[in-house]
Amino acid sequence: MKKDPSSLWTPNEEIINKSNLHIFCKNLHKKKLLTYKKNFKYLWNWSIKNPETFWSEVWDFTKIKGIKGNKVLKKNRIFFKNIFFPNSKLNYTENLLFKNNNEIAINFFSESGIEKKITWKDLYQKVCKFSDFLNKIKLKEKDRVAAYVPNSIETVISFLGSSKNGLIWSSCSPDFGVQGVVDRFLQIKPKILITSDYYYYNGKKFNILDKIPFILKKVKSIKQVIVFPYGKNFESSLNSKYIDFYSKIEECKIDKEFKKFKFNHPLYILYSSGTTGIPKCITHGAGNVLLEHNKEFSLHCNISSGDKIFYYTTTGWMMWNWLVGGLSSGASLYLFDGSPTYPSKDILIKFCSKEKINFFGVSAKYIDFLKKENFNFINLDFSNLKTITSTGSPLVKESFEYVYKNIKKNVHLASISGGTDVVGCLVLGNIFSKVFSGEIQGESLGLNIDIFNQKGKKVKLGNKGELVVKKPFPTMPIKFWNDYGDRKFKKTYFSKYKNIWYHGDYVEKTKNNGYIILGRSDATLNPGGVRIGTSEIYREVEKIKFIRESIAVGKDIDNDVKILLFVVLNIKNKLDEKDIEFIKKKIKNNCSPKHVPYKIVQVQEIPRTKNGKIVELAVKKAINGEKIENLNALSNPKSIKFFEKFSKYIIE
Repeated sequence: MKKDPSSLWTPNEEIINKSNLHIFCKNLHKKKLLTYKKNFKYLWNWSIKNPETFWSEVWDFTKIKGIKGNKVLKKNRIFFKNIFFPNSKLNYTENLLFKNNNEIAINFFSESGIEKKITWKDLYQKVCKFSDFLNKIKLKEKDRVAAYVPNSIETVISFLGSSKNGLIWSSCSPDFGVQGVVDRFLQIKPKILITSDYYYYNGKKFNILDKIPFILKKVKSIKQVIVFPYGKNFESSLNSKYIDFYSKIEECKIDKEFKKFKFNHPLYILYSSGTTGIPKCITHGAGNVLLEHNKEFSLHCNISSGDKIFYYTTTGWMMWNWLVGGLSSGASLYLFDGSPTYPSKDILIKFCSKEKINFFGVSAKYIDFLKKENFNFINLDFSNLKTITSTGSPLVKESFEYVYKNIKKNVHLASISGGTDVVGCLVLGNIFSKVFSGEIQGESLGLNIDIFNQKGKKVKLGNKGELVVKKPFPTMPIKFWNDYGDRKFKKTYFSKYKNIWYHGDYVEKTKNNGYIILGRSDATLNPGGVRIGTSEIYREVEKIKFIRESIAVGKDIDNDVKILLFVVLNIKNKLDEKDIEFIKKKIKNNCSPKHVPYKIVQVQEIPRTKNGKIVELAVKKAINGEKIENLNALSNPKSIKFFEKFSKYIIE
């Protein structure tokens, strides 16, 4: 492919010709299904025009084990009642444990220095033993298994053992407070709770077991608690009421039976952030998840057997569920548990170099942080690093450029976006397309996405609008738990446009066929009736050296919406009038006069979810004097008090 001076990265012919995407297209060409072109837009168009053929070919290409059935799609006039592979049966765990050798399957590293490894053979055996244990305690198909766990090998074993038996998994990371855990697990009535004795974060050790009695008092459906040691062994004797994870499974047999379940048999329950009320219980199907993740790992991320995948995540974020799906590619997983900036601010990047990682995933905020700290890693050994992915929030142009200047010049940097609702991506990277600064490369194959205006009409190129999916796709949630009549489900995804999936992202498509995420739709600003995405403001503000981060929200004043910008300073102790004028001028010159905040205010910290995302909607409610339903969803709930006080402030 010819080098484009305006792009940051162009895949060469050798990379393309060795890619899974190239092989997939060649197979389609041999079957006379597709004229082969090294053109992603052409392939995507074919995939959405021929969805049944496409998804059937993905099944075959990624070698899914199971009974495929003779029908790809059972159609229904109601969008979410379309069913993929209605006659199919499979076992999710069987598809992730197809290797059974002495190669390393999972490597675990803690910020505390604790390391553990497990081979594919040992992983297979422990999963099968845990499966036998679950049978012995009489758990039945679709019973719920709750997990309050760090990002560890034992967590993966527990999840795969549960899914092997057709149980429904649901996890929270241990940084969730008791009420946050109760808000989630009380809704799904789990039979057992899996946890660990402690975990580390930012140099501190936290006891998890101290919280368990309070959870059991509220979630009375939990009958047994299974505990595994965070380190090699328990540091003190275990409460006799709790079950020792390793002691118990060592008593069990290796249950090699992999019962096959329906394609959309529930696999796990994820949760909405809960910043506007009790979290919604988003239930995903096993085959649906397997098919979508296989497609993303193989065709979009170019992962192959033997690769090393490292994604920094916690068990309370959907990226953990996504990461575990990488085992179906035969790749090894690298788990890091702890703070991304401890024991050193650059620990994750150095970890990639040391372990010769092939695929590295992290939040956009982490890359922004490295940029702010002026780290340069160009002299580290990244010879094995093929792909860096970024998600959680939009990755701004300057951070794209930072990666290529300061981490690795020849790397596929893929900004990706989707979410808990689809436990995957709607827009992401691909190996055929060039990387342009600030842009997500393109659509997810097989997903008929578009951008609509408020009236439900397709916007013209370069205009901004709502991200939608126009046709059914496999990783639609199969339901919300306890959502009778699908009322919450329909309100969440189908209340804005008739029979069209509304995703809630405000976006723009570029001339390069790329996408720019401008922010969440419910946080979009409307000064003078003009819609502005918050990321447009952040892109300019966070270039400023003395600003660490910011949050922009709208306050209702005099029958209009005024933009208020709150900033956390990086170096300076106090924001002065000169700084404020500098910020306003920069926003005006690089965005527009409409983008300029009505007021700029210094704050000590910005409210964020457990996954590190800033919560614009909660701040918007606070400054407008509205009640915030669920402070337990925040990692720093005390930070909201400043904004609540600010609601009473008279702005002149």
